[in-house]
Amino acid sequence: MALVLTADFFPPIVDDPYQFGAIAAANAFSDVYAMGGRPLLALNLVCFPVELPKDMLGRVLEGASDKAKEAGVLIVGGHTIDDQEPKYGMAVTGLIKPGQQVTNAGARPGDVLVLTKPIGTGIITTAGKQGVVDEGVLAEAVRRMAQLNRDASEAMMEVGVNACTDITGFGLLGHLRTVVRASGVGAIVHLSRVPLLSGALELVKKGIAPGGTHRNLSSLDRDVRWAPSISQEHRLLLCDAQTSGGLLISVSQKRADALLRALESRGIEPAVIGEIVEGEAQIRVVS
Repeated sequence: MALVLTADFFPPIVDDPYQFGAIAAANAFSDVYAMGGRPLLALNLVCFPVELPKDMLGRVLEGASDKAKEAGVLIVGGHTIDDQEPKYGMAVTGLIKPGQQVTNAGARPGDVLVLTKPIGTGIITTAGKQGVVDEGVLAEAVRRMAQLNRDASEAMMEVGVNACTDITGFGLLGHLRTVVRASGVGAIVHLSRVPLLSGALELVKKGIAPGGTHRNLSSLDRDVRWAPSISQEHRLLLCDAQTSGGLLISVSQKRADALLRALESRGIEPAVIGEIVEGEAQIRVVS
């Protein structure tokens, strides 16, 4: 038996305190799921202004508690401090069998890349903060962010995969860069295969994208070769800073169909977005 330890917390990305708590909890558990582990215990990490209503904090903790119950995680305590801006998250302890953990360093040439959630949450939640997003578009993004990566993790462990990472603040390409660097391989991403949340493309075309998304794109200058046909808007989407995004899984070609079936049987809509190739640790994005 081995332990997996992780921590994550951030300011509110939605207005509803309950939804914020649920999303933050799902996001905190995600690092454990990405390694193929099972989250077991959690500690609340709370920064909260003393002048704000305490029932607001109660709703944050309630959303997190309900998500933890769904995940089978026991919240055993935590720590709270006064801060000018609310922040919430968790320190999480999980379990895994030594030797069975999945890392981000095992991708091999010939693997296919499977993504388990659509992208675009950073752009959509930024539009929500600006009050310029359709309620249905925001609701779907919230639903996706609150969705646990537990079932996707169980599917990949059932089939056997080579590498995995969860997609969060560095965006799809930022986290894929970590995989290719750690694995000593290259990757090709097919833009047309990458699933997008409804409304995300329309919003980025209006110039809406968080600062983190722009920073992600700038930081990838030396590591990504873009096909000339790919627009600035699509480049921002592929670098969009996600919260509680899906798993990006590198799986051998011979096991890919089994993984897709295992994911689909659990109600997940996976997308094969690219492949791992030999060569330097660069990402080539084609249309």
